[in-house]
Amino acid sequence: MSDQNPVFIPGPTNIPESIRKACDMPTLDHRSPVFQTILTPALDGVKKVLKAENAEVVIFPSSGTGGWEAAISNTLSAGDKVLAAQQGMFSQKWIDMCERHGLDMIVHEVEWGEACPVEKYAETLQADTDHTIKAVLVTHNETATGVLSDVAAVRRALDDANHPALLYVDGVSSIGSMDFRFDEWKVDLGIAGSQKGFMLPAGLSIVAVSKKALATMEQATLPRYYFDIPDMIANLAAGGYPYTPVVGMLNGLAKSCEMLLDEGLDNVFARHHRIAEGVRLAVKAWGLELCAVRPEIYSDSVTAIVVPEGFDGAELVSHAAIKYGVSFGGGLGKVAGKVFRIGHLGSMTDAMALLGLATAEMAMVDLGYPVKLGSGVAAAQEYYRSNA
Repeated sequence: MSDQNPVFIPGPTNIPESIRKACDMPTLDHRSPVFQTILTPALDGVKKVLKAENAEVVIFPSSGTGGWEAAISNTLSAGDKVLAAQQGMFSQKWIDMCERHGLDMIVHEVEWGEACPVEKYAETLQADTDHTIKAVLVTHNETATGVLSDVAAVRRALDDANHPALLYVDGVSSIGSMDFRFDEWKVDLGIAGSQKGFMLPAGLSIVAVSKKALATMEQATLPRYYFDIPDMIANLAAGGYPYTPVVGMLNGLAKSCEMLLDEGLDNVFARHHRIAEGVRLAVKAWGLELCAVRPEIYSDSVTAIVVPEGFDGAELVSHAAIKYGVSFGGGLGKVAGKVFRIGHLGSMTDAMALLGLATAEMAMVDLGYPVKLGSGVAAAQEYYRSNA
């Protein structure tokens, strides 16, 4: 019965029963007017969650990686300069994608566990007086390391330099779980996926597009077809898709947005922060360290925990899955084997988090970690009791 246990991976996340039921629907003619009763609430709901009332929103049948590709292929041309930071596995993957598209990358490498280097970005943008940099990439929440970056500060760096580059933000593991302000931060392309804060299965890539970004698309020459944003916008405006949509998933997305907005976005973000704080206190009680190097960049959606010297994080994740039927996230890339990750985003409560912490403790004690059974759970319990 291990499939009855919640997962504690950073995505796909746990699916609430009401969303699962919304996705489970009979075949519907997506060319009929009935489809618009699903599509319109989904698009409107996403705009509210992203705080992107002035943006166009497109939803592709793909994972978040498709959203990355849509963002760059619709707005850039081969040889264009792009500013990015390599700070974890997912920021690195986006850089790799840009390089494969023939883009000229300016990459600031930082320690895995650090945030986007805003000061280095600012220096680079100030020095680019000819405005050769066309795009600036920011991974809002680096899922591999549990690190949150300051998108608003990057926007200020662009504005202070009076630089016209487009601002692209990967919000796949932050949107719907932590505050994201597309309009206020003047993001040009914001990317989310269905399987994280939206609490759906993987399969939808959500891209919010500014008017400024739209204006660049006629000049962009990178090839695109499936991920053509102007085509998608034109079809969505007419109540349809340029190809077959995932109707059940879109119905689930409408339900997800309804749930998030009914809870209230500020309450959603406060819930995620509270749960994350309990997890972080548990880690401290275990005597372990976080991969994120400073409290101001701690993620509220995923915590990456450094395992002690001589231990293997991958072994811990495997042991918890086999013996207890509970899934945690393993380390990726440079931190493979060095960390394990507890995802606490989406459909998550204090009580669910305690289950994950208790299981992690049992698995660590089983493997001989210097951890006292019950110590982390007790620390989190005390915090949740006092901050419910």
